[in-house]
Amino acid sequence: MLPAPAAVTEWRDATPDTFREQILTSQVPVVLRGAVAHWPVVKAGRESPQALRDYLRAFDSGTPVDTMYGDPAIRGRFFYNDDLSGLNFENRKQRLSESLEQLIAHIGTPAPPALYVGALPMDVALPGMARDNALGLLDPRIMPRLWLSNRVTVQTHYDLSMNIACVIAGRRRFTLFPPEQLVNLYVGPLEFTLAGQPISMVRLDEPDLTRFPKFEEAWRHARVAELGPGDALFIPYMWWHHVESLEPFNALVNYWWDDTPPWLGSPFEALVHAVMSVHSLPAHRREIWRQVFEHHVFQQDAAAHLDPRRRGIQGEMDLRLASGVRAWLIRALTPRPR
Repeated sequence: MLPAPAAVTEWRDATPDTFREQILTSQVPVVLRGAVAHWPVVKAGRESPQALRDYLRAFDSGTPVDTMYGDPAIRGRFFYNDDLSGLNFENRKQRLSESLEQLIAHIGTPAPPALYVGALPMDVALPGMARDNALGLLDPRIMPRLWLSNRVTVQTHYDLSMNIACVIAGRRRFTLFPPEQLVNLYVGPLEFTLAGQPISMVRLDEPDLTRFPKFEEAWRHARVAELGPGDALFIPYMWWHHVESLEPFNALVNYWWDDTPPWLGSPFEALVHAVMSVHSLPAHRREIWRQVFEHHVFQQDAAAHLDPRRRGIQGEMDLRLASGVRAWLIRALTPRPR
């Protein structure tokens, strides 16, 4: 039996200044108790699932949404099938109102199917709702997203951005691991994932320490937070998080944002290509490329000997240069006829 992890630090009444100057700069998870308790949507959720359904339907644009559907046999745990050849759930495209009605209908069902609406962009699907339920800690241009579910488990994963998750109905338990615990989390396939980012293969409810012995070290660094309606959680960049929705009806709004220009590209995509092109090389070549990557990617002064105007991608990057490099990469990665 593994010991209970440490609790995530909590703040109350955080202002935009304290969030920006103290919480954001700490780059550790922080619970923001009561941060959105004043939202009208939270008040509707406290009244009843039906009241929240009615509140959301008043904003519904009718845009089809992706709903993850799992057989009752998976017991709410979205994952791979037994041989990792597929997933243990299916994605269905349907209206938000349909997903809401399915969630409401299964409240009280002893063994309901697993239902999960994830990352629904509110400005498209629920126009006007963000205006009435604003998070004052962030730039108002950051687009919020809605998540709905019954009792489900989202396997341990990370985001390529910073994140604030705000519970508006039900309860959620977050278990978090710092980025450096990657080596102890037994990551699944990089290119075949459940919903975008790789996941840990370790079950938190039943960790198999014979198969995954290093997970015990990861667990020593875990932190846990349980959130109720009106509470929020700041999740820093690349922190691994496992999310359990604990009620028959759960709803959350989150905000993803990044402070790097999008035209720089995705480090994750760069990782996948690096693995594809380097991982299978002979050992001595891999070591050579380890040194090359260390020098050119991780050292900030690798091109200090060059005229600043001639440092290319190792110097000051701008949109024009990034666009040219991207075009070069597209040409280089496009298979040529033989």
